[in-house]
Amino acid sequence: MSKFSRKLQKLHDTAPKQETAVLVTLIRQQQSDQEIDEHLEELAFLAETLGVKTVYRFTQRMEKPDIRTFVGKGKLEEIQAYVEHFGVDMVIFDDDLSPSQMRNLENEIKVKIYDRSLLILDIFLQRAQTAQAKTQVELARYQYLLPRLTRMWTHLERQRGGTGTRGGAGEKEIETDKRDIRNKISLLKEKLSEIEKQGITQRKARKGIVRVALVGYTNVGKSTLMNLITKTDILAENKLFATVDSTVRKVVLDHIPFLLSDTVGFIRKLPTHLIESFKSTLDEIREADLLVHVVDISHHAFEDHIAVVTQTLNEIKAGDKPVLLVFNKIDLVQQMPTEEESMHISEHELQETRYLDFKALADAYEKKNGIKPVFMAAASGENVEGFREALIAEVKKQHRKIYPHYLEDEVVDWGKSELEQ
Repeated sequence: MSKFSRKLQKLHDTAPKQETAVLVTLIRQQQSDQEIDEHLEELAFLAETLGVKTVYRFTQRMEKPDIRTFVGKGKLEEIQAYVEHFGVDMVIFDDDLSPSQMRNLENEIKVKIYDRSLLILDIFLQRAQTAQAKTQVELARYQYLLPRLTRMWTHLERQRGGTGTRGGAGEKEIETDKRDIRNKISLLKEKLSEIEKQGITQRKARKGIVRVALVGYTNVGKSTLMNLITKTDILAENKLFATVDSTVRKVVLDHIPFLLSDTVGFIRKLPTHLIESFKSTLDEIREADLLVHVVDISHHAFEDHIAVVTQTLNEIKAGDKPVLLVFNKIDLVQQMPTEEESMHISEHELQETRYLDFKALADAYEKKNGIKPVFMAAASGENVEGFREALIAEVKKQHRKIYPHYLEDEVVDWGKSELEQ
């Protein structure tokens, strides 16, 4: 072997290896195979977002989780054997585990155990950029981990390392860590309280101007739409939770100024601690005059995603606001052909292609919300003008509530936004 080859081999041997994981979920009686597949795909996407590669998926049909180890004894033995044989780094569950379940599973399988909430919290911690977001996520994570500390996790900073020590010394170390975490929680709450006071002051200064918030399931294209409207460069990736920090920009359309905010995406089973900690960020939604609900219409479960977002909005007391529904990514689906058009399409193509009846969807959601939905593709720019017109119309409605004597033909020199230039 040449000197150069030996150097390359050395670099390969010392390079950090990508962590691997197996996924675990329970199948309830009412769940279909397609629903289970979608949930596991989402969980795998979450793992990928954290930089973890999924190597296998375990499912078990059980109506209720085992109180001790979540899965049954036989399934646990299967998971344990697979992890040991293939040297898997972690096991990720699609549900939340109780503190005792997490401890028992770590003792049995002897690798890191993640549940859905901890996975999402770690992604948020990785993605947070501003001091406020970092503080919110750190607080949520410590509150979640406090009752779940085990001998394997005697130091939070070394969670991604190997297993910890056993015996009395380990138990004492856990108690010490618990005290440290309680102190950190107190300090983070104080810090967050100060940041929130500043946020309240900033929001008070925005009175007298229409406020619009983009909401939706994670990875539906909100940041891409934000960039399109404001001509800014907010991070937009094909990853879950690409945006954690709330971003607010001033926009002027048809001489009407308004504030547009891009907020964190919602997801199925969003951790309660995270919702509580992101109170100030979610205030951007609570205090908005108009919500623009962005939906990835190309996703098979888009109707479920709409339901999750609607439920979360109700939970944070924002379910009564006017909503402009935007069906995004229409370039990835086909509109339902007319009877005449279908005569020229082969039977195979009709079966293989995913068609959606846009008109039926529009009628159904307009009847429900009172506002006609928009169909567009933010990434390709398809029907941007239609979205712009719908947004202006709804912003004007809200503007008239603040300024009842506003006349449409009255020209107010607010300056032009980059979108109009």
